[in-house]
Amino acid sequence: MAEQVKKPVKITETILRDAHQSLIATRMTTEQMLPIIDKMDKVGYHSVECWGGATFDASLRFLKEDPWERLRKLKAGFKNTKLQMLFRGQNILGYNHYADDVVEYFVQKSIANGIDIIRIFDCLNDIRNLETAVKAANKENGHAQIALSYTLGDAYTMEYWKDIAKKIEDMGAKSLCIKDMAGLLTPYQATELVTALKESISIPIDLHTHYTSGVAAMTYLKAVEAGCDIIDTAMSPFAMGTSQPATEVMVETFRGTEYDTGFDQNLLAEIADYFRPIREDCLQSGLMNTKVLGVNIKTLMYQVPGGMLSNLVSQLKEMHQEDKYEAVLEEVPRVRKDFGEPPLVTPSSQIVGTQAVLNVVSGERYKMVTKESKKLLSGEFGQTVKPFDPEVQKKCIGDTKPITCRPADLIEPQLEQLEKEMAQYKQQDEDVLSYALFPQVALDFFKYREAQQTKVDASIADKENKAYPV
Repeated sequence: MAEQVKKPVKITETILRDAHQSLIATRMTTEQMLPIIDKMDKVGYHSVECWGGATFDASLRFLKEDPWERLRKLKAGFKNTKLQMLFRGQNILGYNHYADDVVEYFVQKSIANGIDIIRIFDCLNDIRNLETAVKAANKENGHAQIALSYTLGDAYTMEYWKDIAKKIEDMGAKSLCIKDMAGLLTPYQATELVTALKESISIPIDLHTHYTSGVAAMTYLKAVEAGCDIIDTAMSPFAMGTSQPATEVMVETFRGTEYDTGFDQNLLAEIADYFRPIREDCLQSGLMNTKVLGVNIKTLMYQVPGGMLSNLVSQLKEMHQEDKYEAVLEEVPRVRKDFGEPPLVTPSSQIVGTQAVLNVVSGERYKMVTKESKKLLSGEFGQTVKPFDPEVQKKCIGDTKPITCRPADLIEPQLEQLEKEMAQYKQQDEDVLSYALFPQVALDFFKYREAQQTKVDASIADKENKAYPV
């Protein structure tokens, strides 16, 4: 019998970023991460996703931590494992487009502080919004992985995916990620998609999905059998629900096959034991809501990612209109169609979701229109795969002439002005980037940091006075 050719599947661990972003609103602190890094570094992961996405905002806003300091501490601990981040193309980690000089500087500083792999995506799959970040990552000798936001709809044919994947490879991406943020990719569709992509590109393929609809582990199995090189998983205490399939389960699934990861289950068990009490604390405090832990097949019906579902619920709760939940879910696909059928991922998911809520609650479609909806319909986020509904566009933006160029072409360089604005608070080069993305939040953090340092200095001086009385 012919000997099995080994093609071990590679694993990207998400517990330090997407897993806790999906289940506990990105509230895991650096201090909770550091004690387990030594063991995680011994597993043999392809990479550990630990930065970017919402971690940057949450660190500054809620945890009063410097995200750059977190990255440096993680880099010091992970001596054998590549560190990975999620980067929203021209939006970086914020919610607006930034000038090219800010994007380039952010990429440069991310890599200088310890990031090896930058996963870059655009909420509309408009590849013009990825170019600057990819070039910057390649210039810094980083690994630029471009993520395609996976979605369903008339425009998203197999030809569309093959064509855009080829353009991504030609752009200089070192690998391609299928980013299935809503858990829409079912097992046999994964076979078809990965097979088709493997025929059209030669760079490695990574599949990222969420357990929201309940099919994710089976989807990974079929994708790996079809030639997928890397899968994203989370350690079991922060797996499943709106997070990723569990690392230990996928490791066991492939054990003894040609895809065997070779990971040590005893080591993984020790890591899981470390995170389990953190999970229990989050459940008891209510930070982890049991609603995000189950399976919601409506995800496949309405194509609404898990995070977006919880957003819709909280928006309706604030308005005391919870009874409109089903109506809003039915309105989401209609708004999405009017808006050119974009994938539903930050920030397009929030834009479509909020507009659907307003359409239902006000009793008239597009009677109230958010400024973000107007920006999207004016072309300020880029180009959608299908054209906008002309009547809806006219009703929302009137005679405003939509832009058709790459949005960032209209943005003047910003770095110099930003440096001037926050000069008095600057303690490190990276501070200007924190300020660029979240001006008010960053200023609040800088003031908090100064106050803390003053306290520490006073305490040291006090101790010295007591030790050496005059």
